[in-house]
Amino acid sequence: MNKSYVMDSMALILHLEHRKLPQKIKDIFQKAEKAKVSILIPTMVLAEIGYLFEKGRIETSLQHIKQYCENNKTFIVEPITEEIIHKCFEISDIAELHDRIIAATAYAKKLTLITNDPIIAKSIYVSTVW
Repeated sequence: MNKSYVMDSMALILHLEHRKLPQKIKDIFQKAEKAKVSILIPTMVLAEIGYLFEKGRIETSLQHIKQYCENNKTFIVEPITEEIIHKCFEISDIAELHDRIIAATAYAKKLTLITNDPIIAKSIYVSTVW
């Protein structure tokens, strides 16, 4: 396994809730499920998903994600580290703090971020795919 990605909240939600995704993103998920690539899930994504589930806005729970990661070892929860926080405050073109932390995870790891967020996609600090 040589390729890795970082995933944002919506990408994970859409995948786990079997909602519409671009074929390119479906292909990445399939490769990860076959252990051909790995996907890092920033802990900020877990916080956002926990909040959205608590508010009844999504069906995906933190328990669902935990079970999914246990069944698919190439999906790895990535903690927020001091390095990520420092990178977060280098990113000047994403205003929203949660999005900036997710983007900073990709930036710190030098990985492509799977996101449909147009503001993050325009950032000069991260490479994105959707």
